[in-house]
Amino acid sequence: MDKIQHNVSLAEYTTFHIGGPAKYFVAIKNKQDLFDAFNWAENKNEPVVILGGGSNVLISDDGVEALVVKLGNSRIALKGDRLHCGAGADLSRANTLAISNALSGLEWSAGIPGATIGGAIRGNAGAFGWDMSGLVETVESFFYGSGKQKSFSTYSNRDCQFGYRASIFKENPDLLIWEAVLKMRKGNQEEIKKYNRQTLNKRCEDQPNLPNAGCIFKNLSLSDIEKNSPKLASYIKNNNITKNDKVAVGWIIETAGLKGKSIGGAKVSLEHANFIVNRGKATALDIIGLISYIKKEVSKRFNLELEEEIHYLGFK
Repeated sequence: MDKIQHNVSLAEYTTFHIGGPAKYFVAIKNKQDLFDAFNWAENKNEPVVILGGGSNVLISDDGVEALVVKLGNSRIALKGDRLHCGAGADLSRANTLAISNALSGLEWSAGIPGATIGGAIRGNAGAFGWDMSGLVETVESFFYGSGKQKSFSTYSNRDCQFGYRASIFKENPDLLIWEAVLKMRKGNQEEIKKYNRQTLNKRCEDQPNLPNAGCIFKNLSLSDIEKNSPKLASYIKNNNITKNDKVAVGWIIETAGLKGKSIGGAKVSLEHANFIVNRGKATALDIIGLISYIKKEVSKRFNLELEEEIHYLGFK
């Protein structure tokens, strides 16, 4: 397959601006390219790794010993109140198209850097009480299990098994999201624009400008905190800190006194403690070291176990 490149730096394809080279790399725009890439990898006995918009991911400094498939199917088409989106389409572009047609549902995503439709569905991305599960009508997925017949299938919203920052696609590495249909809500365009501006302004105020991968850790449920840290849970309830039965991990990290903590070129953001920023020369090992330090300190102080929201590529 002549579209496949060798030894391609991946740092430029991530919002962290961190990562070594891909052993092999290919940008995919259509289904035939997808079949060809996986067949090539199977013939070469090379593993395949999928890369979306490059947010919510940390790539090893040593790179990825695999064929890295960059999804480039970025088509978005509006049909009535539905957006038909390729997995590689920018979430921000889908939001802009929706707003221009007085359709509501994606305003919560305003200002999220590097997010794609496929990545957002895979991790059931959301904010401010909304998430992708409330929009997805159907998902077309490509099954590519090793040694099995590669094929496309359509999943209903229920089939997607959405949970908090979870879906069947996140749990099953053999399922690749290819396209999706999002059912939007008709609304007042000026009200939609207003909410979108409010969301964007809040992100600009509360989130860092330095390179980052978005939130590092999943938020915690109040019930889990009550089981493991009753004193902290009591404080949270007395001060009305919960939102939709979730407690922002950024608040917990800040309460642990970790805002501004640095390891190498990695730093806990001063704007939002659930973000780690690349101050310019951070390595993946710096990021991992800081993640490990945060988890240990939060466990030691509050007896709480944090779980990463980002995922790792190229680590052994």
